[in-house]
Amino acid sequence: MTDFELPPVAISCGDPAGIGLEITVGAWQALKTEFPFFLIGDPAHFPQGVPLALIDHPAKAAKVMDDGLPVLVHSFRVPVEPGRPTADNAFGVVEVIERAVKLAMDGRASAVCTAPISKKVLVDHAGFAFPGHTEFLAALSGVDHPVMMLASDELRVVPATIHIPVADVPDALESGHLEKTIRITEAALRSDFGVGRPRIAVAGLNPHAGEGGMLGLEENHLISPLCDRLRGEGMAILGPLPADTMFHKAARAGYDAAVCMYHDQALIPIKTLAFDKGVNVTLGLPFVRTSPDHGTAFDIAGTGQADPTSMIEALRMAWRIANSRKSAGLA
Repeated sequence: MTDFELPPVAISCGDPAGIGLEITVGAWQALKTEFPFFLIGDPAHFPQGVPLALIDHPAKAAKVMDDGLPVLVHSFRVPVEPGRPTADNAFGVVEVIERAVKLAMDGRASAVCTAPISKKVLVDHAGFAFPGHTEFLAALSGVDHPVMMLASDELRVVPATIHIPVADVPDALESGHLEKTIRITEAALRSDFGVGRPRIAVAGLNPHAGEGGMLGLEENHLISPLCDRLRGEGMAILGPLPADTMFHKAARAGYDAAVCMYHDQALIPIKTLAFDKGVNVTLGLPFVRTSPDHGTAFDIAGTGQADPTSMIEALRMAWRIANSRKSAGLA
């Protein structure tokens, strides 16, 4: 493989009983001639016959991409049975994520692409104290406001609040959370996606964006004044917009990303438009992080049904963002 200016992308193996290993092999088959990456995990967890190239340093990944999926060995406690996560391997899953982040923070990996984890397994058996990957990665890197973006060719969406009950959303938005989310999104569109003047559509919280206060007051008291103030600073902000009319094709052409008020308001449209190709990107971290936009899929693990498309897109996006940051002088 040709020499590259950037180090390879690190893939954390996720729960080895899920589909993460399968889709990583599929991604290697599709991308092995495009750019270098490597998986951190246990070679013993792969089925016999899968071409692997064991490495002892990330820099060696590029040289062996043609021979097999590069694997930086991280031994787990017990073997794996597809579809059956085990408590004994939970700590290993967490350790691999920590190792991938350290490699990225040290400059030995250009980005981190995380295969899916089972949060319940980690909470129950590894003392995992976070709602998900996003919050854990932020804690590892000392960031207090990570922002989750789901991105595809059709749409980029950002939920201003993520893994909290819907009843808690209004209070969370009031705390300055929404403003930080919009500012981080705007900065990332410039640095990570090469958008010169980002246009951001901001959804309302209530039906019809509050209908002038008839259906809720959050738009009048918080969202509209914030949008006005950011427009006054020169930001290209649209909204607050009714969420039920901002995701059709003509509307999407008018903005570069949509900031939504809660999890499902953002994720339903992108999973409808790009279920297999959506990529989870964490904004606001000191390193690039992407992930497939799906879970462990224990029910189909080991059956050959897993589709690697989202992993392929996640790796491609990680590499593009890493190169975009380098071009912007941020890598």
